[in-house]
Amino acid sequence: MTGKTAPPPSARERILQTAHDLFYLEGVRATGVDRVIAESGVTKVTLYRHYPSKNDLILAFLDYRHERWMTWFDAALRRHGDDAAALAPALHEWFAHPQFRGCAFINTVAELGPALPAAGERARAHKRAMQARIAALLPAGATREASARALAVAVDGAIVRAACDGAADDALDALRATVAALTAKKSR
Repeated sequence: MTGKTAPPPSARERILQTAHDLFYLEGVRATGVDRVIAESGVTKVTLYRHYPSKNDLILAFLDYRHERWMTWFDAALRRHGDDAAALAPALHEWFAHPQFRGCAFINTVAELGPALPAAGERARAHKRAMQARIAALLPAGATREASARALAVAVDGAIVRAACDGAADDALDALRATVAALTAKKSR
């Protein structure tokens, strides 16, 4: 072994990771640029060189979050059987995490509303990608897309319910019931 360690993250990476953690855990509006600067250990000039405005940083956060979450979601679904029944145990992993604060996309759209239309566009793209991954769990057929839409809405509902309740049991039970109803209809 050579004892090599990974190079330290670049200033851009530190800023984005810090913004990601703060925006997700504390909220986009509650997190000021000065806090991101202080916690990432960069200067104001460095932050603005990489992200010319807070809106640019918010959009970078959403892009970063999308990549991270979709990678996790895909792996979690595979761990739990890669079928529709895998949705509840996969989400249970996330809901059980001590830093679970709901969906970053739903939260950001709720916080910003129409103030940053590009955030809404990022959220819609994320939800389309999530729905496409859910569709891949279902058998091909005429109702596949409609079932995927219904399950995507059920997943979003479970996420919001788990975040609001602080406990996942009811949300996951409802999601399991939705999965069972939609997949039983297909097997008849």
